[in-house]
Amino acid sequence: MPDSSKRPPRLILASSSPYRRELLERLRIPFDVLVPAIDETPLEGESPEDTALRLSQAKARAVAAGLATGERALIIGSDQVATYDGHQIGKPRTHDKALAQLQAMRGREVLFHSALCLLDSASDDAETVDVITKVRFRALSDAALDAYLHTETPYDCAGSAKAEGLGIALLDAIESDDPTALIGLPLIALTRMLLAAGYPLLEAQ
Repeated sequence: MPDSSKRPPRLILASSSPYRRELLERLRIPFDVLVPAIDETPLEGESPEDTALRLSQAKARAVAAGLATGERALIIGSDQVATYDGHQIGKPRTHDKALAQLQAMRGREVLFHSALCLLDSASDDAETVDVITKVRFRALSDAALDAYLHTETPYDCAGSAKAEGLGIALLDAIESDDPTALIGLPLIALTRMLLAAGYPLLEAQ
């Protein structure tokens, strides 16, 4: 009979995002997906960085609260907030709001705060990090922006552009320590956290 004490802890992605799920699948390790029920409204006077960090931890803790007593899991929470000139940019949800976002950002540099939390449900220890990506948008015409939105419909993406798809054509430059951060889940930071937590990342293939 296999020794259950040597099994790695359960890994849970606390997210409803298909993009984060697809990114985590790149690591080829087993994980479950549980959707946290939290209010993602920024607090009054809260900085974009603080919003992203708070929500990433809140998502992980919301999932941890629903686990069975004594169950150990490593729970991944993540949140992304975009900002330019001090304005926070959320998910547009509609075509008109997405177009307004892209019009406001063209020719500008936008900061994407991709916050990550790894929570150990047994010890309640939570490690968090904010990975910043600087993105400069091209100054494209209204017609080009409208055509892009109709093609890719990125209405569930902060910033209204999918950098992993056609949205890359809207961008003039990307600067980041982690190329996956802009898509929504910083895998370099996450693998660092998992290895530090003793998760057998490479041995679990």
